[in-house]
Formats: sequence, C-alpha cells, structure tokens
Amino acid sequence: MFPTGGYDRAITVFSPEGRIFQVEYAKQMVNQSPSAVGVATQDGIILAGVERRLNGLQDVSFSQKLFPLDEHIGSVVSGFSSDARILIDTAREYAQINRLIYDEPIDIAYLVKRLSLLMQQYTQHAGLRPFGVSLIIGGVDATGPTLYQIDPSGIYIKYFATAIGVGSSDGINFLRKKYGRKLSLEEGIKLALDALKACIKDEFDISRIRMAQIKVSSKKYEELPLETIKNIYGG
Repeated sequence: MFPTGGYDRAITVFSPEGRIFQVEYAKQMVNQSPSAVGVATQDGIILAGVERRLNGLQDVSFSQKLFPLDEHIGSVVSGFSSDARILIDTAREYAQINRLIYDEPIDIAYLVKRLSLLMQQYTQHAGLRPFGVSLIIGGVDATGPTLYQIDPSGIYIKYFATAIGVGSSDGINFLRKKYGRKLSLEEGIKLALDALKACIKDEFDISRIRMAQIKVSSKKYEELPLETIKNIYGG
C-alpha cells in the first residue's frame, strides 16, 4: 500500500522521499492489466497481448490490445484502454503528418520520442493525471527491426524483448533466459507466446491471444489469424 498525504493526491508535489505517487499509481494500473509482449527478431517484430473477454457476446475481432500506427509500425498496450486510444490516435497523426511533409515513413525513434514527451507533460501539470497505460511500440524502418517501451512516466527504453502488464516481471525473466538475437520470425512468435504463458501461467488460453508481425521483407503491419497462431504454437 502507498502512504497517503497531500503529495499523494497532487501531481505537482514530490513526497519527502522524492516520489510522485500519481505516476506510481498509474504504473500499478498497468501492472494489473492483461499482459503484453514485444520481441525483435532478425526477420522482424512480434507484438502480442492477452485480450480481455468481458462476456460471450463480445465480438472477438475487436481488439483493445493491438493497434497499427502506420504501415510499418504497430503497438500493443497494457493499462487503461481509453487512455491508450488517445495516444494511438496521436501517434497516427504524427505518422501521417510526417508522410505529408517529408513524403516518407516516420522514424520509429522519433515517433516514440514525440509520444513520450506528451506522456511526460501529463506528469507535471495541475488538473491533469498521468496516462494509465504503457505501450510497446515496434516496427521496421531504415535502421531495421526496432522495439521500444513507453511507461506512464514518459520514460522510453529500446528493447530486444520486453513484457508489460500482469506478471510482467516473470515474463521479462523468461525472455532474459530464452531470447537470442538471431531468432527467426516463427521462433519469435513461439517465444512471445511462451513469455505470455510465463506471465499469466495457468490462465493462459490461446484463444485470448492477439498477435501482429512486421516483417523486414515487407515492412508491413500484419495481424495474425488465431488459426495461424495455434498452428505455430502447436507445431
């Protein structure tokens, strides 16, 4: 449990220990949300997440986890999905503006930096709250397969593989042991699925998994059908 006090409710006040509790609460929101994983391989990027199912009438084709940002970039999120959609729409605007002005796809590092600046601004102004979401953003640009994670604080880090959401520490430990830089795309898919299983353990259900890939060869965001995921995982 976090302590209470005036600094506990104010985004512009540090605690005596030098902490901003509203940012930490936002991270707690992410840690209690369905898991997501990103893996960079030599052949492309894998993004995967566990989809929350509210009831049997929900259309399974609708995703609250995976989002294309541009033809060559995608994102998988964990946290408050309505907050995520604000950031996703903003990222898409940045990507389209870059194409209109420069007639070329946006650099992934630049897009991530722009989003992280926006998220950081929401941690220092009264009357605002931090975004309750973390994003894994991956794609293929001129530098090759690239993967980043942005946290509610606005901090962003480049990864070869990472996990967010429920059980993310277990997922990261698994990836740390099993990840290799020379993975093929299919091996990356299997690794991402195993990492999600490490996150949620006995609650793992392949039918709840949503996954996308961006191949180096095509530089195109592509969501994988459930049958394809089952065949790869079973194979």
